[in-house]
Amino acid sequence: MTLRVYNTLTRTKEVFQPLDPNRVTMYLCGPTVYKPAHIGHMVGPVIFDTIKRYLVYSGYNVEWVVNITDIDDKLINKANELGKSVETLAQEMTADYLENLRSMQVTTIDQFPKATDHIGNMIEMIGRLVEQGHAYPLEGDVYFAVNSDDDYGKLSRRSLDAMMAGTRVEANDRKRHPADFALWKKSRDDEPSWDSPWGPGRPGWHIECSAMSTKLLGETIDIHGGGLDLMFPHHENELAQSECCSGKPFSKYWLHNGLMQETGQKGKVGGGHDRTGDSPEEQLAGKMSGSLGAKPIKEAVFPHHGPETVRFFLLGTHYRSPIDFSLERIAEVEKGLEGFYRLFEEFERATGQNFYALNTPTTRSETVTLTGEPEFVAELSDFRERFWEAMDDDFNTGGAVGVLFELRKSVNGLINKHGLDKGKSADDSVRDALIASVTLLKELTSTLGVFQEPVQKPASGADDEFAGQLMELLIQLRADARKSKNFAVADGIRDGLTALGVTLEDRTGETLWRRD
Repeated sequence: MTLRVYNTLTRTKEVFQPLDPNRVTMYLCGPTVYKPAHIGHMVGPVIFDTIKRYLVYSGYNVEWVVNITDIDDKLINKANELGKSVETLAQEMTADYLENLRSMQVTTIDQFPKATDHIGNMIEMIGRLVEQGHAYPLEGDVYFAVNSDDDYGKLSRRSLDAMMAGTRVEANDRKRHPADFALWKKSRDDEPSWDSPWGPGRPGWHIECSAMSTKLLGETIDIHGGGLDLMFPHHENELAQSECCSGKPFSKYWLHNGLMQETGQKGKVGGGHDRTGDSPEEQLAGKMSGSLGAKPIKEAVFPHHGPETVRFFLLGTHYRSPIDFSLERIAEVEKGLEGFYRLFEEFERATGQNFYALNTPTTRSETVTLTGEPEFVAELSDFRERFWEAMDDDFNTGGAVGVLFELRKSVNGLINKHGLDKGKSADDSVRDALIASVTLLKELTSTLGVFQEPVQKPASGADDEFAGQLMELLIQLRADARKSKNFAVADGIRDGLTALGVTLEDRTGETLWRRD
């Protein structure tokens, strides 16, 4: 199946054909680093990290840029509130953001440009817009003239009147049109500033992404990504100023991910632009700054569920769909993942190989060769094709995840059929089939960025040590009861542990236990 993507600009699915068959360029709007990252900040990076992984797996060479906005009104206000310099706060929050990305296995971003490192590029772009009549200076500020662009509004498909009705714009009677937006802002005496032809100031929000994208990836890129709430005004303004400046299309494909909502509440986790209306993007953009999801992810989520579980949760729905966030929903995902972790343990016991150390194909054309009984090979081949079909259909990770669960069930069937879960030894043909099928599982999961390394379990404390010793005692008592044919006691121990959420597994020469 040919890869097709949903282009917000055309509102249709299109066959993916990059401008240069040897290079795909991708830009994602990054954070304004004024507060610790919450789970909503991870949605876009996880989704587009997965998109890049799959594009690379499909044979493309991808260059991906995510910006860091380290100068902004929010940053200035928060720094003043905390009694810190803007630079110090930005550095601290950038470090926090990058640490959380690493923990979520978002590792494929090529460049993290900072806005303050590209002020010169922004001034140059603004100057060209002024020369072309698309922008005008105004008492130290510079504004983009929306009426100078006949295509303004083509991304969000709203007229200027509709934009004005649904958006709180900056009050300024001096502007030529109320929707004109700032490219350059005159700085106050106590604010960071840079010299410019229009006086000391700092860039507006929208010009930052246009300048950095153009500088690092070129005047026209393949993919521009971001949350649905950024379509207007941020992406609309990016598109307008970029195309007016260069006279070329800014991005061939616009991909917008759905936003995270807290269960039982309206609005985007972490807040959004102040808008009202009935459209899906407007309904998703309300303020939720006091919600659990808006709290730092290190405090609100990671103490309860690990980063891999959170990543799997984010990929469980199609990227364009809203994500319903709650710790209970993440807990459900965690239960599903336990089956994979148990499979990895069974695999190592049966073959002596570690799942995480398997060498897997890195491209689709080199996919693993399956072995085993014809029916088993045909079943796994079908799973692989269905996984590819889901991902080729606008990166449908939700459908792909469903296939992985079916694949896991099939591999477990092979293990059970040959008694490998009971400690029996596998002959060479069964062992080869098991290794190939699990290698396929790792090949496919790698494109989703999951199961990349063993899950870090908390260090055992005194309570865990005591629980282990107690379980050893109960297992020995049960073994003694079975040996003396007192099966009522033996079964009673097993049933009692099951009721407490503990499963026993009898193997040749040993009994293993785990918490469910």
